[in-house]
Amino acid sequence: MTDQEYRWLQPSAMADPGPDTDPGRPGDRTGGRPRRTPRDWFVDIVMFVFAALVGLGAADVADSVGNPEYVVVLDQLAGAAACCALWLRRRWPVGLAVTLVGVSVIAPVASGAMIVALFTLTVHRPFKTVAAVGSAAIAAGLVQAVLRPDPSVSFRAAAVATVVIVLLIVGWGMFVRSRRQLVVSLRDRARRAEAEAALRAEQAQRLAREAIAREMHDVLAHRLTLLSVHAGALEFRPDAPPAEVARAAGVIRDSAHEALNDLREVIGVLRGPAAGDGPATGDEHRPQPTLDTLDALVAESREAGMKVALDHRVARPQDVPAAIGRNVYRIAQEGLTNARKHAPGAEVTVTLTGAPGDGLTVEVRNPAPEGDAPPVPGSGQGLIGLTERATLAGGRLDHGPTPDGGFKVGAWLPWAA
Repeated sequence: MTDQEYRWLQPSAMADPGPDTDPGRPGDRTGGRPRRTPRDWFVDIVMFVFAALVGLGAADVADSVGNPEYVVVLDQLAGAAACCALWLRRRWPVGLAVTLVGVSVIAPVASGAMIVALFTLTVHRPFKTVAAVGSAAIAAGLVQAVLRPDPSVSFRAAAVATVVIVLLIVGWGMFVRSRRQLVVSLRDRARRAEAEAALRAEQAQRLAREAIAREMHDVLAHRLTLLSVHAGALEFRPDAPPAEVARAAGVIRDSAHEALNDLREVIGVLRGPAAGDGPATGDEHRPQPTLDTLDALVAESREAGMKVALDHRVARPQDVPAAIGRNVYRIAQEGLTNARKHAPGAEVTVTLTGAPGDGLTVEVRNPAPEGDAPPVPGSGQGLIGLTERATLAGGRLDHGPTPDGGFKVGAWLPWAA
């Protein structure tokens, strides 16, 4: 279906827009009026020929019953004018149909043009208007049978034929109208489906970008915090023993190397093909942390000089699903990163409890920092990301200061039995 046909079939083109527009005709508009297409020309010619043939048959009947010559001439002129008026059937369907119904009362030659106008009216206008004009057409046919009777046909037969013809024309027009409306409805539904699919794809891409951004924050913040802590230690302790300086430099080197590797992996995911693969978060391209790797995270933090106590009281840890273990790891990682930045030197406690069916709880708590901790800039995006992560997993996350001036981050995640 072309766009021109689609505009022709629009339901708005089937409502009465007034005498100055022609919504029923497809084509481009020039000077405010639509231009006729080859299809319009073909249909108009066919309708004109049909109306002319019906008019010629009525003219033969009128001539054969002995009507005066001037009456026959007037009938022919009225029929010719009615056929030519069909050019305006799309522009003024209501006015033309009503006019031709009136003319057909005294000029049977215009009956063919009246039938075409009634069909056009049925296709392009609501049933209420069609019912009124159709009733007028039936009444006009009955009056015509009285004023201009055909001697070879009884009044009853003429009345039955009039009613049947009008009902057939109206029924056919309503069928065409319904079919066009169905096509328009299916076309609109297809367009809406395409728009919804594009919207879902856009939302999936947005969620993928958010997941990648959250992953980058969780991974890189931990590495860069280690860099910051050890670089600060070297800055404020230039007289440190060579062994400590070498150890700090080694940690800085390793952390920078790991941060670069993590960044390369994320960028590789962003540059990789995404067609048909769904939203990419990077989880498919890198080994993901689990609950078993939490010990390595704590050991890494201790090597960086942090005091970390791990209280692991999870029943059947080997049965913890990988997704839950990954979320626990990220929450603990962010909690340790925040404690390292805002409470350097304080002992951090990581507590894990839970069992299948009860859920799994992770809490990272640190006391108030010793002395005046140097201010560290932070946007709070890490905690926001953790809250989103816990919510998406069906759990919840709480964070805030403790009564002793410290800070805690705690989360509960569902763990099915």
